Amino acid sequence: NGQIVDSDLYSQLFTTHGITMIFLVVMPLGAAFFNYLIPLMIGARDVAFPRLNALSYWIFLFGGVFIYSSWFLGGAPDGGWFNYAPLSSQFSPGNRIDFYSMGLQILGVASLVASANFIVTILNMRAPGMTLLRMPVFIWMALVVNFLLLFAMPVIAVALFLLTFDRTIGTNFFNPAAGGDPILWQHLFWIFGHPEVYILILPAMGIVSEVLPTFSRKPLFGYSAVVFAGAAIGFMGWGVWAHHMFAVGLGPAANSAFAVSTMLIAVPTGVKVFNWIGTLWGGSLRFKTPMLFAIGFVAMFVIGGLSGVTHAIVPHDAQQTDTYYVVGHLHYVLFGGAMFGIFSGFYYWFPKFTGRMMNESIGKMQFWLMFIGFNLTFGPFHILGLKGMSRRYYRYDSGRGWDLWNMVSTVGAFIIAVSVLLFMYNYVYSKRKGRKASADPWDARTLEWTIPSPPPEYNFAVIPQVHARDDFWHRKYTEDSKGRPVPIPVGGSGDYAESGSEETHDIHMPSPSYFPLIAAAGLPIMAYSVMYRAWALAIVGVIVMLTGFYGWIIEPATAEEH
Repeated sequence: NGQIVDSDLYSQLFTTHGITMIFLVVMPLGAAFFNYLIPLMIGARDVAFPRLNALSYWIFLFGGVFIYSSWFLGGAPDGGWFNYAPLSSQFSPGNRIDFYSMGLQILGVASLVASANFIVTILNMRAPGMTLLRMPVFIWMALVVNFLLLFAMPVIAVALFLLTFDRTIGTNFFNPAAGGDPILWQHLFWIFGHPEVYILILPAMGIVSEVLPTFSRKPLFGYSAVVFAGAAIGFMGWGVWAHHMFAVGLGPAANSAFAVSTMLIAVPTGVKVFNWIGTLWGGSLRFKTPMLFAIGFVAMFVIGGLSGVTHAIVPHDAQQTDTYYVVGHLHYVLFGGAMFGIFSGFYYWFPKFTGRMMNESIGKMQFWLMFIGFNLTFGPFHILGLKGMSRRYYRYDSGRGWDLWNMVSTVGAFIIAVSVLLFMYNYVYSKRKGRKASADPWDARTLEWTIPSPPPEYNFAVIPQVHARDDFWHRKYTEDSKGRPVPIPVGGSGDYAESGSEETHDIHMPSPSYFPLIAAAGLPIMAYSVMYRAWALAIVGVIVMLTGFYGWIIEPATAEEH
């Protein structure tokens, strides 16, 4: 019966939390790793379309600012991150849901633009000799994620357009009183929403698939199986959406079909877990901070995956729908999974980003605080859900058996906060005063570690020639009769620069441009105009966007030679 916030503010807070973590934290963090690492790991100087990349960033930034401006313009979205109709379409006066529908539309454009860029980069710009099955697993997961984005974002765009039409011009797509169907929103949302789960988790799976071999001093166990399992997850993710709708009343045939598909998608995930454990087995393990986060990812993701598969059992799902059991599952997958993987990647590639090492002692302290805090926070959610605590209650009566576990979760949440503050301190301290990193501080396996840290603007002075999977490792080591790595003498076949495929003087870099920024600025202007029915403002937004695109067309695309 707490009174810190009222029900209205609580609804805005949990909705904004969901939108933020999914669309403005995990997705853009994955895209940030893609941006920085895809060219480095495939031996390219830049992404295929640098200005398209810039456009994607500015659209994303304006979309986030647009959504957060709602706090100053009548209140934030308050219908949950899923925003179910008809609550969102017929029964939410004011502009709060409009910020949701048009803000996510803007963010979706950013993701679409980025996905096309990354797909072309991976398929067309790999170094000579880097066949598809020589690509690092992280690059494979990036490819799968961006194909998922390419096909998933238009689905949510359709749903958001229909919602916007219902709210602005009086259509009745989701109005049951006028022949509309609220369940249509759920179908459209979850056809997008379940591939979205894999859009969030696959980048972390790719990161972990790079970190574990490096700190085990072994090749990834079952590389091909891991790659095909990732592709299978992406493909099968389109056939499980209605397990989010078992309580809707789709009928026994549909429920049975989606129950089976939900069970089956656990198979490729299990293949990945098996291969990660196989990579660790018998390896020469080094428990550095990236390795700790990677192992934490595997353990927590297994727990989250198991609690998720229980929802394939339709009666179980019907009982647990809209309880804290579901919230616990979600956070084990997306925090214990995606965020642990992202922290692992940040610690792993920080030397490459900055040229300095992060502090190991602080990093390990942060890991253990986050690991303990995470489990204290979200483990009890499963118990609370089984005890009948519904999600989205802003307060509850004492005496229902929920008090203890909610208190434990609160303590865990503060421990997570301390761990994040420790990470922020470690970042600032290490960036300024951290030990200087060599080009290859972890004795790693992939191409980005062949060049200085941080990389020069052009990445590679000489585009490398790739001869094998984990090509850099094979240039540093050969094997003895027992299969153990033996260093190759410096100046031998491990001299990486000798294998370049072109001269060093022909380097073209894209010229900087303000026009993607100008083009992107037109989108929030148009969104505000729709929200406030200020159609003259819409014309201004179109003119701003077209001005940016016109300047983009006539401006030279390439800087002078370096």
